[in-house]
Amino acid sequence: MKLKKALMAAGFAMAISGPVAAQAADVVIGVPNWPSVAATANVLKVVIEQNLGLEVELQNGTNPIVFEAMDKGSMHAHPEVWMPNQQNLHDTYVKDKGTVAANPNGVEAFQGMCVPKAFADEHNITSIDDLSNPEVAALFDTNGDGKGELWIGAPGWASTNVEKVRAKSYGYDQTFELTESDETLAYANLDNAVKGNKPWVGFCYTPHYVFVLHDLQILEEPPYDAAKWNVIQPTDDPAWLEKSEAGMAWDTAYLHLHYAKAIEDSHPEVATLFKNMKLDTDTVSAMTYALVIDKKDPAEYANEWVSENEDVVLGWLTE
Repeated sequence: MKLKKALMAAGFAMAISGPVAAQAADVVIGVPNWPSVAATANVLKVVIEQNLGLEVELQNGTNPIVFEAMDKGSMHAHPEVWMPNQQNLHDTYVKDKGTVAANPNGVEAFQGMCVPKAFADEHNITSIDDLSNPEVAALFDTNGDGKGELWIGAPGWASTNVEKVRAKSYGYDQTFELTESDETLAYANLDNAVKGNKPWVGFCYTPHYVFVLHDLQILEEPPYDAAKWNVIQPTDDPAWLEKSEAGMAWDTAYLHLHYAKAIEDSHPEVATLFKNMKLDTDTVSAMTYALVIDKKDPAEYANEWVSENEDVVLGWLTE
């Protein structure tokens, strides 16, 4: 492989393969429950195993679990930390404890509320303030309980808690039932709604394949104002929802790989990779499309992607 030869020339010693079945993995990467993080985790696994000769294990875990594991040394990376969503975890482990480091190359992201464009045009739904109107909310009442249904995200996402705060701040928590479910199910419901011009409203974000598949109306909101954005997470205060306020658009988000500082000593070549990895919004969106829409196996896709992007990977692996 061209990349391996280049690394050897650059002074990277390749480990000699041997029996590993009874050994713990050299590197453990945490994988929370959304498609793009699964794609990037598998890409990292392929890069490390093929080019650094180390064994990598992927472990499922929520954001707090992965951060705590990086702090303790039982996991070594979180491939896609949403900032500012996980600001509290970043502050605790990066700023305060100093046990975790953040890759500086963030992938730009958007977060907001969306309605299928055709349905929004038909009913003149353009603003997030429209959701507080009982007549508008009634359009999204599919179970006859008197409230609309609005998807705020998956259980365990930091953004799901923020969407509860935003719903309270705008007032549409009084007109809508705020539902939580796996993303795959939520966007399958969106797909059916678009095809049948049926009601659907919910959380949407980029980078994501859903904007390639569908024409969506992003609901208008007042611009983000740092002085008025006051969001507390449940891990920080039992009265987080009552004390929080965020009646405005999200700030621009960035996705950053985070990694355990201890790996700088145990496997400095892996730390170099973690520090240098750089993707962009279009690339990550294409990755999620491949996994979810084309239904490619994450490991097989990662092998293909690494093979097709050897020059990019080489740049990640060299100082």
